[in-house]
Amino acid sequence: LQAIVYTRGSLSLLDQRLLPFESKYIPILTPEDAWNAIKDMVVRGAPAIGVTGALALAVNLVTEKKGGEEFSSIDEAKQHIRQTMDYLVTSRPTAVNLKEACDRIKHLAKVSTSSSASELTATIVSACEAFLQEDIDANKALSAFGADALFAAADERASGAVSTSGESRRRRRVSGAPLRVLTHCNTGSLATAGWGTALGCIRELHRRGLLEHAYCTETRPYNQGARLTAFELVYDNLRPHTLICDSAASALMSKGLVDAVVVGADRVVANGDTANKIGTYSLAIAAKRHGIPFFVAAPTTTLDENLKDGEEIEIEQRPSEEITHFRNSIRVAAEGIEIWNPCFDVTPADLIEGIITEKGMVPVVVDTPQQTKVFEVKKFLDSVGMSHDAAQEKGKDEKEVKVAEAASPTEVVQPAARPLGVDGARAFILASPVLLPLVGTPLDAPSWRAKEVGDGNINFVYIIEGPLGAVCLKQALPFVRCVGDSWPLSQDRMRIEATVLARHGHLCPEHVPRTFQYLPKQSLLAMEFLAPPAAILRVRLVEGKTFPKLGKQVATYLAATLFHTSHLALPGAVFKEQVRQFTNPEMCALTEQVIFLEPFQGRAAGNNHWTTPYLDAEVDRLAKDTAAAAAALEAKRVFCGQPEALLHGDLHTGSLMVSDDRMWALDPEFAFVGPIGFDVAKILGNLIMALLAVPGLASQQGKEEEGSEEAKEIGQKENNQIDREKQATWLAECVVEIWEEFEAKFKALWTDSISNKTQGKDEDDKKDDKKEPALYPEALVCKQVEDGEEEKEILLETVQNAYLKRVFKDTVQFMGTVLIRRVIGIAHVQDMKTIQRDDVRSQCEAAAIRIGRKWLVQAKEEAEKGIRSIVKDAQDEAGKAKEAIRIILAK
Repeated sequence: LQAIVYTRGSLSLLDQRLLPFESKYIPILTPEDAWNAIKDMVVRGAPAIGVTGALALAVNLVTEKKGGEEFSSIDEAKQHIRQTMDYLVTSRPTAVNLKEACDRIKHLAKVSTSSSASELTATIVSACEAFLQEDIDANKALSAFGADALFAAADERASGAVSTSGESRRRRRVSGAPLRVLTHCNTGSLATAGWGTALGCIRELHRRGLLEHAYCTETRPYNQGARLTAFELVYDNLRPHTLICDSAASALMSKGLVDAVVVGADRVVANGDTANKIGTYSLAIAAKRHGIPFFVAAPTTTLDENLKDGEEIEIEQRPSEEITHFRNSIRVAAEGIEIWNPCFDVTPADLIEGIITEKGMVPVVVDTPQQTKVFEVKKFLDSVGMSHDAAQEKGKDEKEVKVAEAASPTEVVQPAARPLGVDGARAFILASPVLLPLVGTPLDAPSWRAKEVGDGNINFVYIIEGPLGAVCLKQALPFVRCVGDSWPLSQDRMRIEATVLARHGHLCPEHVPRTFQYLPKQSLLAMEFLAPPAAILRVRLVEGKTFPKLGKQVATYLAATLFHTSHLALPGAVFKEQVRQFTNPEMCALTEQVIFLEPFQGRAAGNNHWTTPYLDAEVDRLAKDTAAAAAALEAKRVFCGQPEALLHGDLHTGSLMVSDDRMWALDPEFAFVGPIGFDVAKILGNLIMALLAVPGLASQQGKEEEGSEEAKEIGQKENNQIDREKQATWLAECVVEIWEEFEAKFKALWTDSISNKTQGKDEDDKKDDKKEPALYPEALVCKQVEDGEEEKEILLETVQNAYLKRVFKDTVQFMGTVLIRRVIGIAHVQDMKTIQRDDVRSQCEAAAIRIGRKWLVQAKEEAEKGIRSIVKDAQDEAGKAKEAIRIILAK
């Protein structure tokens, strides 16, 4: 069943008012159409309503706004997005998912560093579309947790582990037997993007062969259970199944025919009180009386820790005709009778056995003074990084997003000191209730494809693919992968990577893959698999490819992640806490060793290797170069002692994945709070390495492949059609574009933040504006002067230019160390390694050493000349290497 049918620019909703007699889809062409469809219950169910609101905006932006072309400015686009989402929320104020979708989309628009309205629109449309798949994935994970919880609770009662009231009147269930489950309203595929929540738990029990009988209530007065849930039970053949009147539920329980009750939720507040379809409270009371576990199944987007208890939930009234008339046409109630028709009621937390989410079970405690059950909703949301008010608590205008270990009934694996291997990775997914629904089922597990991938030096990476999708699984062992256990390394790096991916993903979702689960005890991270045609950038560069959009994409990622985590944006206390959280001492020590120390020790450092004998003289000369050593130590001082922003820490062409239209940043296990120039230098330096490798790669095109098998594998992909000259030109232009776009976007974010000129701020924004950033308070850089606003802006620009000038000087110096270490140090790059002849490759590598030393030692002078001069130097060195290679090959 599909309640929501979407393709880009087109949205249709199954008119659930007509079910089960007629299946009719209504096109949603405008936000007004969506508002009416939600209000009139064409679409219903909190998750489906949230997805509908997001997709309605996407359609509006693609069609009416022509992909952003109709907007005169970015500010106009942001205002339209904000107003449209606020309008849609008024259609169903109780549905927290719709409000959550609204807040996420508005926040993304607010923090976007897009350079045009069209670019912003594309970002927002992609984010809206992601809600659809996110809901399906969440529902399947929730259902796995739910099936476990329902079965365990019913077994406890069957075994006598939990005392029950009314037991003498019930037919005892045998421990381990399939379950008889009652549900209310509709929480299946028709109420969500697919699969369902409470009904999804019943589906999962049926899939496991653990469902004896499914009961559903009619759900007066709108009959969602009779019209919709009964329809789904029949349609999906979830037999045996029975429909009952709402008022018959207590009698059914008294006959001993119900083992568990599971319902959905429209809102769950901080103490666990739950608003759901009217009649839910009655079911909970009846279940309590008969000793039957009563569960609530709700995605984390339905949890609202900002409301203290159920008394604060706004309950909307439905039209009186739903009670007085049959199908809104035939009157069945006396004229003049007063009508009270609330859409929802609130079930107190102490009647609820458990609250099931896609992240696991919400923890529960007993409130000692009151002796009542309380669910720790806020604590749970904090632990999984989804607290709705975490931003306010940490003094930010964005949410503090973290990935944490999902609550699970059992531990899947034990801490290991050896790689999982492909078989272990397959077994891990199979045993995980969170990940299994993303890949397949136990029945199709033998057909899954599992492989180890990547050329990473630090961690192990596995891809597991099945009929339902694929998952990327990363494992951090207590040593460096490319060396072995002789080089110990903290597994805390996986915590840092998981947290940074989530945080950067929140700031720049279009350029960071999603994370699904992090298990700290096993140092395992499950994340989105980026399927082909997405590929590692370095591999594509070796193949001769170019990516015209890459420069702006990298600049967008750098500006968003570096500014919003910097001391320019964060209050002092928050910034200092960030520094503490991401100290990452072992990974930083590794960087210091392999970048700032060993490459300048020549033969004395055992990890060093180079193309010998051709580079022996260069290496020996550098080892005696005191100016270079002093400059490297100065770069190390900046690296160690200049905390400015939360860095990726290892942003090179091997940690970016690309397709023709997208770029994603991976592998931030080296993340720490450090100098902004280091992140910028890592990617620019590696692109310069690719540029310097072009003469060597071009020299072997069309020739018989020689050398290592690894080189052959990549080299055989080359042919005479590759235009290496064109690639070299693009690489140079890309480096320039990254810096210039980054500088402009970074300034724009800074100006918007500190000068308080953002248009249309809401009340929360105004509160956040009062929190001064750690560096350059507004009172200093935007102080009023006699000449007025113009002078105010000039002062801010002066500060910005001085700050970014120093960042660029740092960038140039760090670029120098990057080039040198990639030729002499422990880890070389495929760009150079693919050049098969040592004498040819050494010419390109010598160019890297020369230009690297120049930038390292003369960073201040070279930075003064600007990025275009820097790139021109690299092009000149590549030209010298090309001529030297021509002479070698002519002999």
